[in-house]
This record gives sequence, structure tokens and C-alpha cells, in this order.
Amino acid sequence: MKTQDAVTYIANRLASAGIEHPRREARLILAAALGTDAAGILANENIDVQTFEPLLARRAAREPLAYITGRREFWGLDFAVSPATLIPRPDSETIIEAALEAFPKRNAVTRILDLGTGTGCLLLAALHEFLESYGIGVDFSAPAAALARRNAESLGLGARAGFLAGDWAAPIGGRFDLVLSNPPYITEREIAELMPEVRKHEPYLALSGGLDGLSAYRAIIAVLPRLLTPRGVAVLELGLGQDQAVAALAQAAGFSTQIRPDLANIPRALVITP
Repeated sequence: MKTQDAVTYIANRLASAGIEHPRREARLILAAALGTDAAGILANENIDVQTFEPLLARRAAREPLAYITGRREFWGLDFAVSPATLIPRPDSETIIEAALEAFPKRNAVTRILDLGTGTGCLLLAALHEFLESYGIGVDFSAPAAALARRNAESLGLGARAGFLAGDWAAPIGGRFDLVLSNPPYITEREIAELMPEVRKHEPYLALSGGLDGLSAYRAIIAVLPRLLTPRGVAVLELGLGQDQAVAALAQAAGFSTQIRPDLANIPRALVITP
């Protein structure tokens, strides 16, 4: 089978499964099956269906593409992903943008904490920008913390990052210039309505924010007084429509807040300062 025929075949299967952008995903699946990149598939003109069928069958069953390929880009960096972690999303880059805006002098940040680190994408992207900093990532899941550690090593940041398995900041002492988090914020009711890729495959504990979606925010905001330096900043990702509720929680704890929208002008990050 020629490359274009294979792409069309895969795309048709994906479209029948209700997957958006089937041709783009078809090229990525074919590249993963052939062990090359999207450009490299053009060099293959005699492709056996069985080469890509196992990956195609998984995607047609609505397994996320990132779990199939095992990779996802975030902030221009390449991350390994696994079912132990959420898949990094472009919207979360707003957290890094907000952190950079809060600290125009990059050397003002020397200690960074990432709560619910997952793949480590937030912490490692921040370390990539704040060159004089050291960071700690904490995740409830030991496999997630281990994956984040491998990502740090593969990105050349292993010497500047440490990872722990624990319940939010319970294992952490000391204070930090910057605290980051993309906490679970989806309500129990909303989880049942998520697309299959998320509902059936991404880790439940990394999704569920309790009955009202705010449980993790309450836990994090409660410990910020002991975590932040006097001029420290916390940046939390927000779920859709949660900006005012989370800001109110932070303000009730004595903090000042600022809401930052993402590129779609949706409130995406809450910047918290003492």
C-alpha cells in the first residue's frame, strides 16, 4: 500500500469512529507505526496494513493518540506520557505565560513547586525558562512522579528537579518563589459527560475535583501561606466557569488574585499573591 493510500485508509476508519481531524491523526499514527515522523512517511511506498493496524484499532476505540504514541509536546518540549498521567494540553501553557509575566526578572525565581505534577510539564517548562531555579514536583501517583522524573532527565533538567509521591504539599517543607498547579477540577456530574478519550482513559484522580469541582483548590489554597515566600506567586489552572469561585477562595484566605485568559479569551489561570 502506498503512503497516500494508507493515510486515506486510516483516516476513513478514524472518521467512522467519530474522531476529529482524521487525516492529521492518520499521518501521526502511520508515522508512529513506521518509527518515523510525519515527513518521513513519504519515504515508504510499500506499507503492509498489519504495520499500522494495531495502533489504528486502539485509536478507533477512542484511546487517546498521545497514549498510543507515548509522546506529547508542551511549551516546545517533548514529553513522554502514560495512562498514569493527564495528557498535557495547549491551554495549560497559559500557566507558564502567567508565571513569566509575574517574574519579568527571571533570576527572581530560585525555587519552584508543582503540585499534581503529572508528566512534569508545568515544572519542566518553568525550569526551562527560569534558568537559575530548582524545582520539586509532587503527585499522588508514584508512577506519575516516576514518569516526570524520566522526562526531566530526557530534557536535560534532571539535576535541577526532584519528584515526590504524596498528598499535595504534605511531604514538602520550605518556601517557594513560584507554586504551580493544574489541579483536578471537573465535577462528578461532568465526568460522566466527557468524551471517551478522557472519561475512559485519563486517570480519574487527576480529573475529579469532587462534587463542586473545587476540592483540590481548597486543599492547595489552604497550604499556600506556608509555601509561598513573601513575594511568591502561585498560578493555578482554572476549569471553565470556575474563575470567580476559585478567586473567592483565595481572597477569603487573605490573598490577592488576578485572572488570566487563554488564547480563546477563556479565564484559564488564577495568579495568587500574598
